Amino acid sequence: MQNSRLYNSLLRFDSYFFNFLRISIFIVMAWIGGLKAFQYEADGIVPFVANSPLMSFFYKNAGNKVMNEDQKLVSEYTLYKNPEGKVVKKNIEWHAENRTYTFSYGLGTMIVVIGFLVLSGIWFPKIGAVGGALTFLMSLVTLSFLITTPEVYVPNLGGDYPTPQYGFPYLSGAGRLVLKDIIMMAGGLVLFSDSLKKVITSSGR
Repeated sequence: MQNSRLYNSLLRFDSYFFNFLRISIFIVMAWIGGLKAFQYEADGIVPFVANSPLMSFFYKNAGNKVMNEDQKLVSEYTLYKNPEGKVVKKNIEWHAENRTYTFSYGLGTMIVVIGFLVLSGIWFPKIGAVGGALTFLMSLVTLSFLITTPEVYVPNLGGDYPTPQYGFPYLSGAGRLVLKDIIMMAGGLVLFSDSLKKVITSSGR
């Protein structure tokens, strides 16, 4: 009997839990989407976009191959990476020509809009359902980077000793960041379902 009262009490918080999930996704979307307006974040997504068959066409130089200092054929973007916190003029000029920043502004705007759609689900279930579906689809595209982006796995760079763990399944920092989107994907589906239930319930009244 005591457990039953506890369960009933927790169930009363059900709608608050869903709304907390909406607010959480909105914070992530608005923050990360907003950062896409800044140079360091725009530079950071280049490996993902340049290697994606779904997105690479947005970049001018995505398919270019050049020789690096070791006389190895590599993707051109690898020679123009700006480490976070460091600004290199020639690299920024290359990225501007590559349309790195233009694409990032557009992507950031889209992410922020999806965040607002998800948040709107608190008051407008139909809009929330759209936001949940788009969150799922966006996360699906992000997770595809685990297949298309070499940088998501630890590279074999060698050193004083051979690299002990590299390639699949050894995720790099970028890979670990991408993998977390599976949680965002699940959250999008849950909110899509919750919003849809509210739409059906309200239409049946």
